[in-house]
Amino acid sequence: MQMTGPDLPLSHPLRVAALAARKPTRFDLKPDATALSALATVLGITAVTDLRFKGELRPHGRHDWDLDGTLTAVVEQPCIVTLAPVRTRIEERVERRYIADMELPEADESEIPEDDRIEPLPDVIDAGFVATEALALALPPYPRAEGVELGETVHAAPGVQPLRDEDLRPFSGLASLAEKLGLPHKDGE
Repeated sequence: MQMTGPDLPLSHPLRVAALAARKPTRFDLKPDATALSALATVLGITAVTDLRFKGELRPHGRHDWDLDGTLTAVVEQPCIVTLAPVRTRIEERVERRYIADMELPEADESEIPEDDRIEPLPDVIDAGFVATEALALALPPYPRAEGVELGETVHAAPGVQPLRDEDLRPFSGLASLAEKLGLPHKDGE
């Protein structure tokens, strides 16, 4: 899998064959406003107002490589309840191990390796792609403005008793049933 391309808003390709075999190759990505705007579009969020991905790619054994870095970012997403802007500061440690002789499964279905940092070694490792992927995984899935609760929405056809969240909890009425039957229960034994 090639991990670089012209479609990426953030790209810093490192050709593996050109890397020093005995010392780390350091990188420090701090994209400009245009790249941050394009990155927000790719991620489907309102804005990426700040981003820095700093780390190093170092040899591991004879043919493998380790990427170790820190991603810091400030993103803005709409609140899932009110659509008000929600700013989030992200700080993530990013680790990848690129294995030269990694065999890819050939079956239609296969198990994911226990260590999700391991990937096959490509010809080019794009630190910008890794930063984009790490940021996408670190985004809050359901951003909520401070103090906002989701609440309960009740819908029913005219003349039909609406089904509430409480009605869907099968054990919620057991305490009152035990009380009616004169049985001891956890709260008031």
